[in-house]
Parts: sequence; C-alpha cells; structure tokens
Amino acid sequence: MPPDTEFAALAEPFRPELLAHCYRMLGSIHDAEDLVQETYLRAWRAFDRFQGRSSVRRWLYAIATRVCLTALETRSRRPLPSGLGAPSDDHRVAVAPREPSVAWLQPAPDALLGGDDPAAIAAGRTGVRLAFIAALQFLSARQRAVLTLRDVLGFKAAEVAEMLDTTTAAVGSALRRARARLTEAGPVEDDLAEPDDMTRRILLDTYVDAFTRADPDALINLLRADVEMEMPPIPTWFTGQRAVAGFLTGRILRRDLWRMVPTRANGQLAAVVYQRAGDGRYEAYGVQVLTLIGTRIARITSFNDPSLVPTFGLMPALSA
Repeated sequence: MPPDTEFAALAEPFRPELLAHCYRMLGSIHDAEDLVQETYLRAWRAFDRFQGRSSVRRWLYAIATRVCLTALETRSRRPLPSGLGAPSDDHRVAVAPREPSVAWLQPAPDALLGGDDPAAIAAGRTGVRLAFIAALQFLSARQRAVLTLRDVLGFKAAEVAEMLDTTTAAVGSALRRARARLTEAGPVEDDLAEPDDMTRRILLDTYVDAFTRADPDALINLLRADVEMEMPPIPTWFTGQRAVAGFLTGRILRRDLWRMVPTRANGQLAAVVYQRAGDGRYEAYGVQVLTLIGTRIARITSFNDPSLVPTFGLMPALSA
C-alpha cells in the first residue's frame, strides 16, 4: 500500500474526535478545524518515522495536543457573557453594545463531531456540552490538556506524560489543580437529566414554532423559572423567567422576522437562526443552543454570529 494511502486509511477515522479535542482546547470550532488540518499535515510529514511505538490514535492525539498548546500561547480564553459579569433580572435594562474585541466561545455542530463509525461518534461527542467547554476556559492551557486527555478521553497518566513530554507526577499535579479549578467555576451541567430523543425533538419543534410565530405564552411554557439567556457578542445577559421572557417579548419576538432550522450543537438541542432582511430574504443571524433540565429550557445561549451558520452546513441566506 502506498504511504499516502496507508496514512489516510490509518489516520482519517480519528478526524471527528480530534476535532472535538481541539475544540475543547480552543473553544472555537473555526480554530479547531484549522488545527486539525495542521495536525494531519504534521502527522503526514512524520509518518515515515512512525514505527508503531504507540497506537495511531495516541500518536495523533499527542500531535494535536502539542499543536493546540502552541496555538494557545498567543490566544486568550474564550468566555461567554456569564463568565465576565453578573446577570440582570430586569429586562428593561439597557443592553450593552456588541463587543467584537472579545474572542467569544463558539458552539460546535454535532454533525462535524460524528462520522459513520459509532465509536468515533461517541468519542467525538463526549465532553462537549457548552457549560463544560466554557468551564475549561478557566483552566491554563496545560491543565486543559491534562484534564481532557485523562478525564474525558481516558488516557493513562503515563500515556499523557509521554504525550506532553513530562512526568506522571506532573500530570497528576496538573489534574488535581484542574479538577479543583473546575469545581470553583461551578456546575458544568455535563450530566443533566434530559428527556428521551422523541421528547427532545418535540420540545425543539415547539420552541422553534413559538419563537418564529412570536408567541410569548407558548415560549414561556417551555422555560424554567430560573432560566438564563446570554447572547455573545453582547455582554448583557439575563436570569429568571420574567427577565428572559420580558426581553424576548419586548425586544426580539416579531412575527415573520425570524426563521429557524433545527439542528444539534455540543450534544444539545440547537437552531440556526435567520433574520428577515429588507429585500424579504432571510439572512444568517447565528445559532441558539438550548440547555435542558427535565422537559424545560434552563438556558438559551444565542450566538449572534452569522459566520457560524456555514459551519452547520447551511446557506448564508434563505429565500422569502
């Protein structure tokens, strides 16, 4: 088998889970895609020196992790508004302008973290819930690497030490600090009790219908009393059903203004959002990710960034 063909056959099946790994490290699906490409380029160049001293998977993860650590030397953490300031429980407050100078956290489409192999799908979608990715941003780059390699991906301490060119004692120390820091950051909602697939689908369809019809009563019925809503790149965010519903009703919901396409992101319900333009078309607006507790919505994270829409495989505009 030619070297290029052999490399592709061995390495390509791991692409979805490597993308998830780079996303956990960077908090940006755009950056993660670039770094996976860099990972494969480096791996291809070094393939003739790979002599099976470790598994292909571990070898690729070692390269990807080093690529991510190098990238993080020049990048700041990617927050959500909830990681920068306190919420408002009054929908009448002045909403802060967009803050383009902040590199905000981005959602990750489930479709990119899948593939045809059930094992790859499971590996790619593990540990990508939005709250967990946001919590990882509070860790140093090396702590992120150790925690994800050990706690999410299940590599042994000795394997991680080899990947990071360090000692098992250093890996253990970094892991303890990372776990403690995550605890300080608060619950990461990574193990919430959610309804079955059919119920989730009905809930998402009901949410999309209520939002696009501008039906506040139907929308309120879906929200928990302690629901929260944030809208990067807008720093202002809201807590409580009264504030969230008041903000949506007073400032957002208008009949025929919005269209939504149901999807999934970060292992959660999501919708790609389009806004009606002056010519009657609907132009890409962003992506909403919903966090559920039971059969109610506990958080709406509205990423108001049109550049995210093509990442979900959708067009930048829809006809009227």
